[in-house]
Amino acid sequence: MIKLVSAPIRGIVRFRLFQLAVVVAIILWLQSADDKSAFGEIFNGLDKLVSSTVDVCSAIFSVKSFTKSWLTSGFMIAYVYLACLLILFLARLATWAVMDLFGSSNALGLRSMIAHERGIAAYRAWPPLERIRPNHIAREQWEETFPGPPMTGRCCSGSCSQARSMRWSF
Repeated sequence: MIKLVSAPIRGIVRFRLFQLAVVVAIILWLQSADDKSAFGEIFNGLDKLVSSTVDVCSAIFSVKSFTKSWLTSGFMIAYVYLACLLILFLARLATWAVMDLFGSSNALGLRSMIAHERGIAAYRAWPPLERIRPNHIAREQWEETFPGPPMTGRCCSGSCSQARSMRWSF
């Protein structure tokens, strides 16, 4: 249900022009911050990084005022975009770690929901799912309790009988 409701939002967020607008808004917000605040210090560090990168480029090829302004804008956008990607990647890792912690300790009764969502095919292909299986439950009983979703046209890691029967023969 949550995936269905969030699909339009995810579509907008994945749109590259929207991402560019967000990055430019972040740059403008950082630039407007007071120099003595934390965000002002972040912008000053970013500005120094960009100017040193432009200086390296000017050592490689001739840079005049028009090219320098484009390089400054481009590198500033690129560095902020990369920083945002890094932050989102770390947030995703933290989310997975929290989910595994909740699954292993059965906090809020989420263990069976996580196991049903991932399915037994994913369970065998993805070793971290083993972390949420309680030690007192045998693996066979766990696999019977949480069978994988039916295969619908896709094969994953050789579990499809059609994929097993196909061989490279000419």
